Amino acid sequence: DRRRDSPAAGSPIQPIIKDVGEVYSRLLDHRPVIQGEIRYFVKEFEEKRGLRELRVLENLKNTIFETNERVLPKCEQAMQDNLSETFKRLQAANAMIHRLQEREYEARKLQADKVMAREEKCIAHWEEFMKEHQNKRAEVDEEHRKAMERLKEQYSEMEKELAKYVSF
Repeated sequence: DRRRDSPAAGSPIQPIIKDVGEVYSRLLDHRPVIQGEIRYFVKEFEEKRGLRELRVLENLKNTIFETNERVLPKCEQAMQDNLSETFKRLQAANAMIHRLQEREYEARKLQADKVMAREEKCIAHWEEFMKEHQNKRAEVDEEHRKAMERLKEQYSEMEKELAKYVSF
């Protein structure tokens, strides 16, 4: 429809426009070339990548198979052998620790008993000291009371004597 509507539709310019369009599409329109290059790059990339991924997957499969068939059973056997020996060692260590704890408990108990005996001895000594102190204080008080009585008697006699001389 455009060609019919265009003003140059039946004119001599039409072959020139057609040639210019062809020149433009060959020289300036690179879309078909670029699309072809993109398709080629994608095809090459997918083929090379696919083979590389296939090799990687095959290596992984072989590694997993070898691990499951050879390494894992060896590891399980070694673990079982070592676990039983380790368990025995742990039991022996646990028994030794238990004995050490009992010895330490006994030593602490003995030490506590010694401290308690010393405390009781100190308390008994203190009580004896306090009783002795009370007795000595009572003796001193008694001596003081007797001395006071003697002094009172002496002063009363001195007052009597003085009273005799005052009447002169």
